[in-house]
Amino acid sequence: MSQNGEMAFEHELHIAHEAVETAAEIAHRLQPGIVAETKPDNSPVTEADRQCERAIVERILQAFPDDGILAEEGSAAESRNGRKWIIDPIDGTRDFVRGTPLWANLLALEQDGEIVAGVVNLPELGWFCHATKDGGAYRNGKRLHVSSRKMVEESIFCANAYDRFAKMPFQDRLGAWIARFWAVRGLGGAADAMMLAAGEVEVWLEPVAKPWDFAPLKIIGEEAGAVFFNFTGGSDIYSGSGALCVPALEGEVRALLGL
Repeated sequence: MSQNGEMAFEHELHIAHEAVETAAEIAHRLQPGIVAETKPDNSPVTEADRQCERAIVERILQAFPDDGILAEEGSAAESRNGRKWIIDPIDGTRDFVRGTPLWANLLALEQDGEIVAGVVNLPELGWFCHATKDGGAYRNGKRLHVSSRKMVEESIFCANAYDRFAKMPFQDRLGAWIARFWAVRGLGGAADAMMLAAGEVEVWLEPVAKPWDFAPLKIIGEEAGAVFFNFTGGSDIYSGSGALCVPALEGEVRALLGL
């Protein structure tokens, strides 16, 4: 681990940890009997999403009043210093509403256009993951590393939003490509990406998602040794799609995507 990388954002990580822990407590309190509304983009939202977001934003701005905010449920603040916190108060609201243990609290810090710190809290799984630029990635204090597998036939493929793949330009070759893998799984964006960072799967695809879905997953994955890119070949979190994979399979994934 680079001590400089970890220590550079030690205070930010502490505040981020506090913020997502508070959000998890709120979510647990409100979860029984929770009712979802439908947003214009057909995604669900609950009162828990809104309250969790308010709590996270309040804690962040209390600690860092000059930082900007970009959050899923509409919270926003202009940055006065080149730093911006990107927030998904409850990632996997459908899981949260149905009571499955795959929802997460996501929070990341972008500085001058680069993600430099991120946390992923999966409270029902008991996973707290974090990473800082050049400081390594960790799950519950244990250093994360991607797997060393080099062949598709010995690897695990994960994806989120399988229904969205029907509209992808590579849909005609997707089935045969997936069939080559040793196993195929799909638990949801945050859980799949954290398993990849931990060396438990090798490829993860997310065809349609927002910046707050990708921000902490990107830095945690990269600090664990993974490669992140979007379906148009870039490496930003704003294009609406994303892929994480072990370096040995980057060529396979890019070939599927036609890159």
